[in-house]
Amino acid sequence: MLLFWITLISAVVLGGLLLLLSRFMILWLQALVSGANVSLFSLILMPLRKVDPRVIVLSKVMIAQAGLNPVSTNLIEAQYLAGGDVPRVTLALIAAQRANIDLDWNTAAAIDLAGRDILEAVQISVNPRVINCPALEPGSRPTLDGVAGDGIQLEVRALVTVRTNLFQLIGGATESTVIARVGQGIVSAIGGCKSYREILNNPSLISQQVLAKGLDSQTSFEIISIDIANIEIGENIGARIQLDQANADIRIALAHAEKRKAMAIARQQEMMAMTRENEALLVLEEAKIPTGIANAFREGQLRTPNSLGLNPYKQKRLVVTT
Repeated sequence: MLLFWITLISAVVLGGLLLLLSRFMILWLQALVSGANVSLFSLILMPLRKVDPRVIVLSKVMIAQAGLNPVSTNLIEAQYLAGGDVPRVTLALIAAQRANIDLDWNTAAAIDLAGRDILEAVQISVNPRVINCPALEPGSRPTLDGVAGDGIQLEVRALVTVRTNLFQLIGGATESTVIARVGQGIVSAIGGCKSYREILNNPSLISQQVLAKGLDSQTSFEIISIDIANIEIGENIGARIQLDQANADIRIALAHAEKRKAMAIARQQEMMAMTRENEALLVLEEAKIPTGIANAFREGQLRTPNSLGLNPYKQKRLVVTT
């Protein structure tokens, strides 16, 4: 019985080992026939490190079959454990190699871990993308509005062709920054023209001025071309500003006129008050005349014409002597 149980346990253990080895044996044989250098012992240890052996082997096989420079298994495992998308990084390397783009595993892995889609970046580098400027988003204006030197508003919509700058993906500005810079450059270019007719006659003036500013510096994209898709004439901003200024001048003039009118009315009222005051003073002084005459009679300083020997019929003026 003891021999039986020993034989049974040994058979079970051996069967489990064979089953386990068969799982990794298939992957090992796949890597071996594909030219990928993956050891059987490394495959057995991968599940212990929480690494999916199928992903690693498939990536190694793709790299070997594409003729890329060999990538060590440890680097691929490190990318997997760091949360990277190993299959997309591998596909990006293959796409870059087919497009004669210089891209190595370390750069692609760093871009992937930075949160950028490395495969999409390589595809955009091969097949440039066309960006609407301004972006067609709900609630935003569909055009860029600039005012020329003669005060005429132009509404412009541009198409910006860009391709990925792989070496600026880490730390480089995104698509929104490119759109903002191009929009700013277009508005500035419109404002630099003396007349709106210059832009209507030659819309490429805007593209030339914007491209000359190097707006794609420190961004994840390289601007290939800027094409003006549509130009429309908007409002006459200069005339509206002049009209508003004229209305403001009229209101200021009316305010000054009202001020002068109020000052004149106030001065008139002051003069009338002074007249009334002087009239009152005159009345007060006239009221003193009878008293003065009476005092003159009492003091003998007032004589009649008879007392002076004058003919009262020829001289009717009173004479006051002192």
